[in-house]
Amino acid sequence: MLGLKLLTDPRWANVAETNLEEILTDHAWCEQKAASNAISLITQNSEHQDLVHELTAIAIEEMQHFEMVIDIIKQRGYTLGRERKDDYVNQLMKFTKKDGSRNTAFIDRLLFAAMIEARSCERFRVLSQNIHDEELAKFYHDLMVSEANHYTTFLNFARRYTVDVNIEQRWKEWLEFEGELIKSYGKKEHIHG
Repeated sequence: MLGLKLLTDPRWANVAETNLEEILTDHAWCEQKAASNAISLITQNSEHQDLVHELTAIAIEEMQHFEMVIDIIKQRGYTLGRERKDDYVNQLMKFTKKDGSRNTAFIDRLLFAAMIEARSCERFRVLSQNIHDEELAKFYHDLMVSEANHYTTFLNFARRYTVDVNIEQRWKEWLEFEGELIKSYGKKEHIHG
C-alpha cells in the first residue's frame, strides 16, 4: 500500500531494542517535528479550509503521540534527551522543489510529509512485529495505523490541490529517491536512522 521501494530489514528492530531510551527519545522528537510540519503547512496554506481542519487534527494527534512517548520514557525511568538531528528528513527536504510556482512548492511539501509518514508507518510495523517488549510492540502497532492515515491524508491533499504538478509522476520520483536514500539508513537506534 505504501509503495516504498525498499523495506526495512527486520533486524533493525534488534538494533533499536538494544537502546530503548535512545529510540524513544528519537521517536518523541519525530512526533514533535511532525506536529510542527503540520502547523507550518496550515500557516502557509490557510486558504484551504479542509486542509486547515485536517492538519489541525493531525498536529494535535502528533503532540498527543509526543506526550505518550514521554510518558513511556518516564514510566521506564529514562530521560528525554535533547532533540536529535534527523539526517534522513534533512536529505528528503533537500529533494523538495523550491523553484517554480507556489503550487509546486506546496505540493512537494505535502509529498515530503507523506513520504515521512509512509516510512514512519513502515518502521513502526517493523518494531511492532519484531521487538520482544510486548507493551512497545502493541504501542507501535497502534501508531502504525495512525501514521498510515496521516500518509493518505497528505497524499490525498497533494492530489486534490495540484494545479501544475503531475502528481503521480512526482510521487513516483519521491519513492525512487527515498528508495535510494534509505539504503544508507537502518543501522542506528533512530526511527529513520
